[in-house]
Amino acid sequence: MDLAATGDIWLFRGSKANDRFVRAATNSPVNHVAMAVAIGDLPPLLWHTESSPSTVDVWTGERKAGVQLQLLEDAVGVWSTRWGHLPFVRQLSPQVGQEVEDELLRVINEYSGRRFPTARGLAKRWLKGKVRRSAFPDEVFCAELIAATYQRLGLLEGAKPPNWYDPGRFWSGDKLTLGAGFSLSPEIAIEVEPGT
Repeated sequence: MDLAATGDIWLFRGSKANDRFVRAATNSPVNHVAMAVAIGDLPPLLWHTESSPSTVDVWTGERKAGVQLQLLEDAVGVWSTRWGHLPFVRQLSPQVGQEVEDELLRVINEYSGRRFPTARGLAKRWLKGKVRRSAFPDEVFCAELIAATYQRLGLLEGAKPPNWYDPGRFWSGDKLTLGAGFSLSPEIAIEVEPGT
């Protein structure tokens, strides 16, 4: 947590039926992706979207589903201990500057609170993305949110719509086209002690 930097990618692999379904449907080693936000003196945060409320959204002070910003330590603790996911992190290099962080705050303000799609809606959005058609922005799934954020911050290149991406696209085995000068480390497996 002490090494968290804005733009680091967090990946999660679960073992429940819906987690395995997402991995099988997308041919991916992971079923959830999120991004670290570490600005100034704030504690490290996790930017992502989820289908059910787990911890408090620090942007609104509420516990809710959908797009949100949570304390990184709390979110990783819930995803790993309560829900049984294996967490991994890919560190972004070099660290982003003030201009990128300012744009990130605008993205957070714009996307915060958008709904997580239903299972049917999720499949529809992802399939639309595969034929490179954008989906309506009122709902957003995890990989779509991170792709949209990375694109707005200049960290991700290419003309693919955000809903083209799935969690596995952020795994090192896939060739993610990052912005000039940026790179992501290989996955680092994170061990979370019980009770965290």
